[in-house]
Amino acid sequence: MTPLDPTVKSLISDPYGAYAALRAEAPVHRVLGPDGLPVWLVTRYPDVRQALADPRLALDRSHAAPGNYRGFALPPALDANLLNMDPPDHTRIRRLVGQAFTPRRIAALHAPIERVAEQLLDAVEETAGPSGRVDLLAAYAAPLPITVICDLLGVPEDDRRDFRAWTDTLITPDPARPEQARDAVKAMLGFFTGLIERKRTAPADDLLSDLIAVRDEGAQGGQDGPGAQDGPGAGGADRLSEDELTSLAFLILFAGYENTVHLIANAVLALLTHPEQLAALRAEPELIAGAVEEFARFDGPAPLAIRRFPCEDVTIGGVTVPAGETVLLALASANRDPGQFTDPDRLDLRRRENGHLALGHGIHYCLGAPLARMETALAITALLRRFPALALDTPAEQLRHRPALRARGLLELPVRVRPDGREPA
Repeated sequence: MTPLDPTVKSLISDPYGAYAALRAEAPVHRVLGPDGLPVWLVTRYPDVRQALADPRLALDRSHAAPGNYRGFALPPALDANLLNMDPPDHTRIRRLVGQAFTPRRIAALHAPIERVAEQLLDAVEETAGPSGRVDLLAAYAAPLPITVICDLLGVPEDDRRDFRAWTDTLITPDPARPEQARDAVKAMLGFFTGLIERKRTAPADDLLSDLIAVRDEGAQGGQDGPGAQDGPGAGGADRLSEDELTSLAFLILFAGYENTVHLIANAVLALLTHPEQLAALRAEPELIAGAVEEFARFDGPAPLAIRRFPCEDVTIGGVTVPAGETVLLALASANRDPGQFTDPDRLDLRRRENGHLALGHGIHYCLGAPLARMETALAITALLRRFPALALDTPAEQLRHRPALRARGLLELPVRVRPDGREPA
């Protein structure tokens, strides 16, 4: 059995070579996961795409065979989210969320995102100072999505620094200090519970207030009324339970931050290490929409989709996977599959055949994909316009990535916003 160890340098700094070798050898591998338990790893594009939409591959952990899965345990009030659900509960919640998470609301964020980006770039110039050097991840790529998603949900500014710290702890937990992750979860649960109580008393023009209205108005016909602590599916076809409401707020904030910060930072790194593509985008800013799709394909924020459990024996890539075992779908591998993409290891902002899977496929397609796309496009556009001489300040091979198998993200992104420490004109 092939070991799949998240601390192996090649899987963190450059997973694509490792996935290429696995993909060339076979479409499906039996490997040891990071928790020491065996999993099935699917590596080729057609199999990954089909599996993402296969209803026999469940997200609900109740379908895992006994002793087959050890995952990080969230409290029920944060665990009743879309990443752990299958139809009909998944269908019900996606439909209810659609009443608040509308295209019109997302489109209305265009101007505010541009404004936040410009404000952050002002701060980048100030932070860079005479040297022109700055960590673009800390100064721009991270604060932009946290500001946007917190504005969308209605999270007070005073709480945002704490939330970012809790999220970073959960993204990259310290195995030697498991209490840190437990403390972060406890703090986040208390935060969301308190915020929902305040929004329920004093609703505002934000997404969380709308979700609370969906929850409470739908709950009026139930026996337990608003605020009840009911479980997933307890409320019928037209309502959210209280746990589902809290879990949904947690998921939107957590995923809206994590995925977008990595997508923006990885996109900047891709451009700065491919000068011909950077020059093309500077010359033709209208390429940005297609460029975002190529950034997601080339170096997306999630190398692996969330684990799945077959409800019955399932054949994937000619391999029969027994019911109840854990399946990991390698999005990063599928997005570099030469059977699907021409010259897949090349960044090509004009690529036409870009049916990438970085944001999922099927009913579990990323709920926040339109927002992540818009944030990334606006962030990159504003950055390149502000700093025509933007360049890496550290050799690319020396950059460090988060020691996480399921997240592809940098720990820092040192850049020069001006050449040779020159003061701005």
